[in-house]
Amino acid sequence: MTDEASFRLGLRVLDVTEAATFYRGLGFEQTGLISNPDGWPVMAILRHGGLQLLIDALVGMPFPDSDRERMTKTGPRGLGVVIGIEVDNVDATAEYCRSAGCKVTTDPVDAPWGERYLECLDPYGYAWKFFHLLPDPPPDSLSAAHNSWFA
Repeated sequence: MTDEASFRLGLRVLDVTEAATFYRGLGFEQTGLISNPDGWPVMAILRHGGLQLLIDALVGMPFPDSDRERMTKTGPRGLGVVIGIEVDNVDATAEYCRSAGCKVTTDPVDAPWGERYLECLDPYGYAWKFFHLLPDPPPDSLSAAHNSWFA
């Protein structure tokens, strides 16, 4: 029996090799690669703890021609979804993201609900939240979040 990830997330990109390199820079470890008969990578499989990231080619996968597939190809990518993962150093992750061409939408900040985080759009149009729990989170983080947003 293989060590399967608890969570799987698939992202569609134009360049699987380039995207795999970018995501490895965020701490993902590449565990597999599938190429088409011409040798062009069409899927990279990466892992970060209990999360398996499947990077699929936007063009070249043998997916059926459907409304969903056509909408996926035209974009935008991941609209309304934010992928959140814990990192060791939010500030270092922010610097990496900036240097790799991400659009940082929330600079690193200590949130009143007990985490330091940043948010960005990666070079492929996907939204990410990278966070680290602060050493002394408030006892009622839901109230802290509510007060921060609506006070």
